[in-house]
Amino acid sequence: MTKVPLSLFVPCKNEEANLARCLQSVPWVDEVFVVDSQSTDRTASIAEEHGAKVVQFEYKGGWPKKKNWALENLPFSHEWVLILDADECLPPEAEEEVRKIVTNPDEKHAGYWINRRYFFLGQPLKHAYFPNWNLRLFRHKLGRYEKITDLSTDSGDHEIHEHVVVQGSTGKLTSIMDHHAFPTIDSFVEKHNRYSNWEAIVESSAKDDDTALQHEAVKGKRRLAESSENSPFAPPYVSSMFICGREVFLMDGRAMSLPACTPNTNFCLRQKPKPF
Repeated sequence: MTKVPLSLFVPCKNEEANLARCLQSVPWVDEVFVVDSQSTDRTASIAEEHGAKVVQFEYKGGWPKKKNWALENLPFSHEWVLILDADECLPPEAEEEVRKIVTNPDEKHAGYWINRRYFFLGQPLKHAYFPNWNLRLFRHKLGRYEKITDLSTDSGDHEIHEHVVVQGSTGKLTSIMDHHAFPTIDSFVEKHNRYSNWEAIVESSAKDDDTALQHEAVKGKRRLAESSENSPFAPPYVSSMFICGREVFLMDGRAMSLPACTPNTNFCLRQKPKPF
């Protein structure tokens, strides 16, 4: 098998349960880095068993966080980079789609968005959290994650909901990435506790410029969230209830109603009430 001239990096910390599945989904990638945060489990060993180069990242607070640090410091051998989280994996058909892009000398785009399908308790969610576009394939010299706030968000050492912004135009992949984000109820609650910390601090203090984002659906979601949260006629719990109710009706059945409500409920509890 001829490898695709592409560099991949996977940011990790204690991901022994996920990393092998992620790396096994992309055996066609020529160069693989695992950027680890001093894992105490078998993460580094699993990475090395799959031929990845392990690079340790020590977070000192502030910026850059792990992904932008990797983009600045990893010795990439190729022009194009792909970023996957350890709990994500690509389908087999992604190989040829990506190969055509990165080997095309006349490729016009600087980056590509890929849609994600979330999994909850091992089951794919057909409606909730979907579509979910992320810019993960791009010319590494032309892309960096946006910086939304300088404040500490208590959300870990890597970028959470920031998106990559590239210098140039972008396209969309047809392949859909699987995101095994919530294998257990505990993992779901832990992640959304962490993410809602980020959301509350960003919403209350950051100056978020969505004009830099290069995907209209992503811009639209961010603007909708901002308009509902900042409306003088809608205290936090009202917008949270609206979003929660909308998601419940779109979910895949009664058993899937929990992930529809919990994130926005957590966000609501962390916000300060807005005056009318």
